[in-house]
Amino acid sequence: MSWIENINNQAMLLAPYFATSLTILLALLLDNILGEAKKYHYLVGFGWLADKIESVLNHNNIQQNSLTTAKTAPLKIKLLGTLSWCLLVLPLPIVYFLFINDLAWYWQILLDASVLYLAIGLNSLQQHAMQIYIPLKSEDIVKARHFTGYIVSRETNALSPQAMSRATVESMLENGHDSVIASMVYYIIGGAPLVILHRLANTLDAMWGYKTSRFNHFGYASAKLDDLLGFFSAKICTLLYSIQGDVKQSVTNAYQQGNQYKSHNGGWVMAAGATVMKITLGGNAFYHGKVITSPTLGLGNSVSIEDIPRSITLVKRAAITLALLTFFYQLVCYLL
Repeated sequence: MSWIENINNQAMLLAPYFATSLTILLALLLDNILGEAKKYHYLVGFGWLADKIESVLNHNNIQQNSLTTAKTAPLKIKLLGTLSWCLLVLPLPIVYFLFINDLAWYWQILLDASVLYLAIGLNSLQQHAMQIYIPLKSEDIVKARHFTGYIVSRETNALSPQAMSRATVESMLENGHDSVIASMVYYIIGGAPLVILHRLANTLDAMWGYKTSRFNHFGYASAKLDDLLGFFSAKICTLLYSIQGDVKQSVTNAYQQGNQYKSHNGGWVMAAGATVMKITLGGNAFYHGKVITSPTLGLGNSVSIEDIPRSITLVKRAAITLALLTFFYQLVCYLL
């Protein structure tokens, strides 16, 4: 047997033991090389289907677009919203679990890595951040406001450079959890089916999870289930951010400040990230015509333009740390 064949046989023996680490590594490499799909993105199709279902089952939306005056009972709309969530989110992960979750280890790694790559948005986060950072650096305020509107739901028409920097950093830290760390965490504990479930649920929350007359009841289940699904992974993300700075202060701020924020999970990760970066986030912002005041998150100076790339670096380091911890855990298990 040649030394090449010997190495190949050893790799074949070891690979199944490190399948999770290999899958995460391959997914991160695919994300770094390929980035987000430019055409035919699966979430665009999912969003189209969600809009179609919502237009039929959300009675509040129907009433707003017709002459109907009778109000549908809130409980009924919540139940219809829950039904819609189930119809959109559950079928694909169930099919994956039942029929595509028991392949040969090498095919499983390739397929799972593809699913995880589609869920991870690290490259996309950086691209969106740079689309705002570069115009801000060149003082092109109009262009910066335009691209800020791509990543936040707040009104951007009158945002100052400092306000856009704050909005971008908040989005990077929060979405660093939603679209990067959470996907990795749920792959580690539940494989590709749980990644799919979380990604679709998080997308529905972004579409329906608003306290407006249209979605306050219909999007109730989407908002609550996304909070539930993100609870554990947000705590992991908080720790991954915190270990890059003052751990004790970061965790303390995450607990004290994050619990006061409108989004429990988002508050925790943003408070921890801002504390590590030694900046403060939060304050006033316009959402759907209303001024929303958020509590102060973090500790230090006011956020600045240069904090935008720093926030991306923080998310990248968190992802790499999680990948390394997964590998070392599997290595210890293998050696024991």
